[in-house]
Amino acid sequence: MSDFQNAVQVVHDALVKLRDEGVELRVSRDTLDALRHPVVRKKIETPSAAAALPVKAKVSSTDKAPKMAAMRERVLVCEKCTHLASTRTQVVFGVGNLDAELMFVGEAPGADEDLQGEPFVGKAGQLLTKIIETMGFQRDEVYIANVLKCRPDMPAGSTGNRKPTSPEMQTCLPYLRQQIEIIQPRAMVALGATAMEGLTGSVEPMNRLRGRWHEFEGIPLMATYHPAYLLRNQSLSEKRKVWEDMLLVLERLGKPISEKQRNYFLQK
Repeated sequence: MSDFQNAVQVVHDALVKLRDEGVELRVSRDTLDALRHPVVRKKIETPSAAAALPVKAKVSSTDKAPKMAAMRERVLVCEKCTHLASTRTQVVFGVGNLDAELMFVGEAPGADEDLQGEPFVGKAGQLLTKIIETMGFQRDEVYIANVLKCRPDMPAGSTGNRKPTSPEMQTCLPYLRQQIEIIQPRAMVALGATAMEGLTGSVEPMNRLRGRWHEFEGIPLMATYHPAYLLRNQSLSEKRKVWEDMLLVLERLGKPISEKQRNYFLQK
Protein backbone atom coordinates (compact mmCIF):
# COMPACT_ATOMS: atom_id res chain seq x y z
CA MET A 1 0.00 0.00 0.00
CA SER A 2 1.35 3.47 -0.94
CA ASP A 3 1.90 6.30 1.55
CA PHE A 4 -1.09 8.07 0.05
CA GLN A 5 -3.36 5.08 0.58
CA ASN A 6 -2.08 4.67 4.17
CA ALA A 7 -2.93 8.30 4.89
CA VAL A 8 -6.42 7.91 3.47
CA GLN A 9 -6.98 4.79 5.60
CA VAL A 10 -5.95 6.66 8.75
CA VAL A 11 -8.43 9.46 7.98
CA HIS A 12 -11.17 6.92 7.26
CA ASP A 13 -10.61 5.01 10.53
CA ALA A 14 -10.58 8.23 12.56
CA LEU A 15 -13.87 9.41 11.05
CA VAL A 16 -15.52 6.03 11.67
CA LYS A 17 -14.38 6.06 15.33
CA LEU A 18 -15.76 9.56 15.83
CA ARG A 19 -19.07 8.50 14.30
CA ASP A 20 -19.29 5.42 16.52
CA GLU A 21 -18.66 7.63 19.60
CA GLY A 22 -21.70 9.72 18.69
CA VAL A 23 -19.89 12.70 17.29
CA GLU A 24 -21.98 14.37 14.61
CA LEU A 25 -20.14 14.31 11.32
CA ARG A 26 -21.00 16.17 8.17
CA VAL A 27 -19.71 13.31 6.13
CA SER A 28 -22.01 10.99 4.24
CA ARG A 29 -21.67 7.22 4.29
CA ASP A 30 -20.91 7.35 0.57
CA THR A 31 -17.97 9.63 1.28
CA LEU A 32 -16.66 7.24 3.92
CA ASP A 33 -16.99 4.33 1.51
CA ALA A 34 -15.16 6.34 -1.13
CA LEU A 35 -12.32 6.95 1.33
CA ARG A 36 -12.06 3.19 1.92
CA HIS A 37 -11.50 2.60 -1.78
CA PRO A 38 -9.81 5.75 -3.12
CA VAL A 39 -9.17 6.17 -6.79
CA VAL A 40 -5.48 6.82 -7.31
CA ARG A 41 -5.03 9.03 -10.33
CA LYS A 42 -1.99 8.44 -12.42
CA LYS A 43 0.20 11.44 -13.08
CA ILE A 44 -0.25 12.65 -16.61
CA GLU A 45 3.03 13.47 -18.24
CA THR A 46 2.73 16.73 -20.16
CA PRO A 47 5.45 17.53 -22.62
CA SER A 48 7.54 20.55 -21.81
CA ALA A 49 7.37 23.56 -24.09
CA ALA A 50 10.74 22.64 -25.51
CA ALA A 51 9.60 19.09 -26.25
CA ALA A 52 6.29 20.21 -27.70
CA LEU A 53 7.87 22.48 -30.27
CA PRO A 54 10.22 21.02 -32.86
CA VAL A 55 13.71 22.40 -32.41
CA LYS A 56 15.80 22.81 -35.52
CA ALA A 57 19.23 21.29 -35.07
CA LYS A 58 21.98 23.85 -35.01
CA VAL A 59 24.83 23.53 -37.46
CA SER A 60 28.14 23.99 -35.66
CA SER A 61 30.57 26.55 -37.01
CA THR A 62 33.11 23.85 -37.82
CA ASP A 63 30.57 22.00 -39.96
CA LYS A 64 29.32 25.02 -41.90
CA ALA A 65 32.27 25.51 -44.25
CA PRO A 66 32.44 21.93 -45.56
CA LYS A 67 28.64 21.74 -45.86
CA MET A 68 28.51 24.99 -47.82
CA ALA A 69 31.48 23.99 -49.98
CA ALA A 70 29.88 20.67 -50.87
CA MET A 71 26.63 22.40 -51.71
CA ARG A 72 28.45 24.99 -53.81
CA GLU A 73 30.00 22.24 -55.93
CA ARG A 74 26.53 20.86 -56.67
CA VAL A 75 25.07 24.25 -57.52
CA LEU A 76 27.92 25.29 -59.83
CA VAL A 77 27.11 22.44 -62.21
CA CYS A 78 23.31 22.61 -61.86
CA GLU A 79 21.39 22.35 -65.14
CA LYS A 80 17.84 21.99 -63.84
CA CYS A 81 16.84 25.03 -65.89
CA THR A 82 18.45 24.16 -69.21
CA HIS A 83 17.65 27.54 -70.76
CA LEU A 84 19.44 29.34 -67.93
CA ALA A 85 22.38 26.94 -67.81
CA SER A 86 22.98 27.42 -71.54
CA THR A 87 23.05 31.23 -71.39
CA ARG A 88 24.74 31.98 -68.05
CA THR A 89 28.39 32.92 -67.79
CA GLN A 90 28.60 31.32 -64.36
CA VAL A 91 26.48 30.45 -61.36
CA VAL A 92 26.22 33.21 -58.76
CA PHE A 93 26.18 31.19 -55.55
CA GLY A 94 26.33 33.63 -52.65
CA VAL A 95 28.95 35.37 -50.55
CA GLY A 96 29.60 36.41 -46.97
CA ASN A 97 30.01 35.22 -43.41
CA LEU A 98 28.73 31.71 -42.74
CA ASP A 99 28.04 32.74 -39.14
CA ALA A 100 26.18 35.89 -40.20
CA GLU A 101 23.28 36.97 -38.02
CA LEU A 102 21.85 38.95 -40.93
CA MET A 103 21.21 37.73 -44.47
CA PHE A 104 20.12 39.71 -47.54
CA VAL A 105 18.24 37.96 -50.35
CA GLY A 106 17.73 39.39 -53.84
CA GLU A 107 15.83 38.02 -56.79
CA ALA A 108 18.47 37.04 -59.40
CA PRO A 109 21.90 38.00 -60.73
CA GLY A 110 22.24 40.80 -63.27
CA ALA A 111 24.82 41.20 -66.01
CA ASP A 112 27.61 42.36 -63.65
CA GLU A 113 26.93 39.53 -61.23
CA ASP A 114 26.87 37.00 -64.06
CA LEU A 115 30.34 38.14 -65.14
CA GLN A 116 31.91 38.33 -61.68
CA GLY A 117 30.13 35.39 -60.03
CA GLU A 118 29.16 37.40 -56.94
CA PRO A 119 25.76 38.84 -56.00
CA PHE A 120 25.15 42.58 -55.84
CA VAL A 121 28.37 43.92 -57.36
CA GLY A 122 26.84 46.39 -59.85
CA LYS A 123 25.46 49.84 -59.03
CA ALA A 124 22.61 48.38 -56.98
CA GLY A 125 25.14 46.23 -55.15
CA GLN A 126 27.30 49.25 -54.35
CA LEU A 127 24.26 50.96 -52.85
CA LEU A 128 23.45 47.84 -50.85
CA THR A 129 27.00 47.87 -49.48
CA LYS A 130 26.48 51.49 -48.35
CA ILE A 131 23.23 50.50 -46.61
CA ILE A 132 24.99 47.62 -44.85
CA GLU A 133 27.82 49.86 -43.70
CA THR A 134 25.40 52.56 -42.51
CA MET A 135 23.73 49.89 -40.39
CA GLY A 136 27.08 49.32 -38.69
CA PHE A 137 28.13 46.13 -40.48
CA GLN A 138 30.84 45.38 -43.00
CA ARG A 139 29.77 43.62 -46.17
CA ASP A 140 31.76 40.51 -45.27
CA GLU A 141 29.97 40.29 -41.90
CA VAL A 142 26.58 39.54 -43.49
CA TYR A 143 25.59 36.96 -46.09
CA ILE A 144 24.19 37.93 -49.50
CA ALA A 145 22.45 35.60 -51.94
CA ASN A 146 19.69 35.48 -54.54
CA VAL A 147 16.64 33.28 -54.93
CA LEU A 148 17.83 32.46 -58.46
CA LYS A 149 21.47 31.47 -58.89
CA CYS A 150 21.62 32.07 -62.66
CA ARG A 151 20.98 35.27 -64.58
CA PRO A 152 17.59 35.06 -66.35
CA ASP A 153 18.18 34.65 -70.08
CA MET A 154 17.43 37.60 -72.32
CA PRO A 155 16.24 37.65 -75.93
CA ALA A 156 19.03 38.19 -78.45
CA GLY A 157 19.91 41.86 -78.75
CA SER A 158 18.08 42.80 -75.56
CA THR A 159 19.65 44.74 -72.71
CA GLY A 160 18.80 45.02 -69.05
CA ASN A 161 17.55 42.26 -66.80
CA ARG A 162 14.48 40.06 -66.90
CA LYS A 163 12.38 39.24 -63.86
CA PRO A 164 12.70 35.54 -62.99
CA THR A 165 9.56 33.50 -63.38
CA SER A 166 7.85 31.74 -60.50
CA PRO A 167 8.74 28.25 -61.82
CA GLU A 168 12.39 29.30 -62.15
CA MET A 169 12.47 30.57 -58.58
CA GLN A 170 10.70 27.50 -57.20
CA THR A 171 13.20 25.25 -58.97
CA CYS A 172 16.13 27.12 -57.43
CA LEU A 173 14.63 27.83 -54.00
CA PRO A 174 15.85 24.55 -52.41
CA TYR A 175 19.44 25.76 -52.86
CA LEU A 176 18.69 29.01 -51.02
CA ARG A 177 16.81 27.11 -48.34
CA GLN A 178 19.89 24.94 -47.76
CA GLN A 179 22.10 28.04 -47.53
CA ILE A 180 19.79 29.52 -44.93
CA GLU A 181 19.72 26.25 -42.99
CA ILE A 182 23.52 26.19 -42.87
CA ILE A 183 23.97 29.87 -41.98
CA GLN A 184 20.99 30.08 -39.61
CA PRO A 185 20.77 33.89 -39.56
CA ARG A 186 18.81 35.63 -36.82
CA ALA A 187 17.05 37.84 -39.37
CA MET A 188 16.69 38.15 -43.15
CA VAL A 189 15.96 41.00 -45.53
CA ALA A 190 14.18 40.38 -48.85
CA LEU A 191 15.26 42.99 -51.39
CA GLY A 192 12.28 43.67 -53.62
CA ALA A 193 8.85 42.20 -54.23
CA THR A 194 10.21 39.49 -56.53
CA ALA A 195 12.51 38.20 -53.79
CA MET A 196 9.50 38.09 -51.45
CA GLU A 197 7.53 36.17 -54.06
CA GLY A 198 10.36 33.66 -54.41
CA LEU A 199 10.67 33.21 -50.65
CA THR A 200 7.03 33.27 -49.54
CA GLY A 201 4.88 33.10 -52.67
CA SER A 202 3.41 36.52 -51.85
CA VAL A 203 2.56 38.72 -54.84
CA GLU A 204 1.58 41.79 -52.84
CA PRO A 205 3.16 45.10 -53.86
CA MET A 206 6.15 46.21 -51.82
CA ASN A 207 4.35 49.21 -50.35
CA ARG A 208 2.10 46.71 -48.54
CA LEU A 209 4.87 44.26 -47.63
CA ARG A 210 7.51 46.56 -46.18
CA GLY A 211 7.62 47.97 -42.67
CA ARG A 212 6.42 44.80 -40.94
CA TRP A 213 7.85 41.41 -40.09
CA HIS A 214 7.20 38.26 -42.07
CA GLU A 215 8.70 34.81 -41.62
CA PHE A 216 10.64 32.25 -43.63
CA GLU A 217 11.38 28.82 -42.16
CA GLY A 218 10.92 30.30 -38.68
CA ILE A 219 13.34 33.18 -39.31
CA PRO A 220 12.11 36.80 -39.05
CA LEU A 221 11.95 38.28 -42.56
CA MET A 222 11.81 41.98 -43.39
CA ALA A 223 10.79 43.10 -46.88
CA THR A 224 12.09 46.32 -48.36
CA TYR A 225 12.62 47.98 -51.73
CA HIS A 226 15.41 46.68 -53.97
CA PRO A 227 18.43 49.02 -54.12
CA ALA A 228 17.80 49.36 -57.87
CA TYR A 229 14.49 51.02 -56.98
CA LEU A 230 16.34 53.67 -55.00
CA LEU A 231 18.62 54.32 -57.97
CA ARG A 232 15.52 55.15 -60.01
CA ASN A 233 13.68 56.97 -57.20
CA GLN A 234 16.18 59.04 -55.28
CA SER A 235 13.82 61.16 -53.21
CA LEU A 236 14.58 61.37 -49.49
CA SER A 237 11.12 59.98 -48.69
CA GLU A 238 11.80 56.74 -50.58
CA LYS A 239 15.27 56.38 -49.08
CA ARG A 240 13.74 56.93 -45.66
CA LYS A 241 11.28 54.08 -46.17
CA VAL A 242 14.12 51.63 -46.79
CA TRP A 243 16.07 53.03 -43.87
CA GLU A 244 13.08 52.66 -41.53
CA ASP A 245 12.96 49.00 -42.51
CA MET A 246 16.66 48.65 -41.67
CA LEU A 247 16.12 50.34 -38.30
CA LEU A 248 13.52 47.66 -37.53
CA VAL A 249 16.11 45.03 -38.44
CA LEU A 250 18.70 46.60 -36.14
CA GLU A 251 16.15 46.71 -33.31
CA ARG A 252 15.27 43.05 -33.89
CA LEU A 253 18.95 42.13 -33.70
CA GLY A 254 19.38 44.14 -30.52
CA LYS A 255 21.93 46.49 -32.08
CA PRO A 256 22.51 49.97 -30.66
CA ILE A 257 21.08 52.76 -32.83
CA SER A 258 22.55 56.25 -32.62
CA GLU A 259 20.55 59.46 -32.99
CA LYS A 260 22.45 60.09 -36.20
CA GLN A 261 21.26 56.76 -37.58
CA ARG A 262 17.67 57.41 -36.52
CA ASN A 263 17.67 60.74 -38.32
CA TYR A 264 19.06 59.61 -41.69
CA PHE A 265 17.00 60.78 -44.68
CA LEU A 266 14.51 62.76 -42.63
CA GLN A 267 13.12 65.78 -44.46
CA LYS A 268 14.75 69.02 -43.37
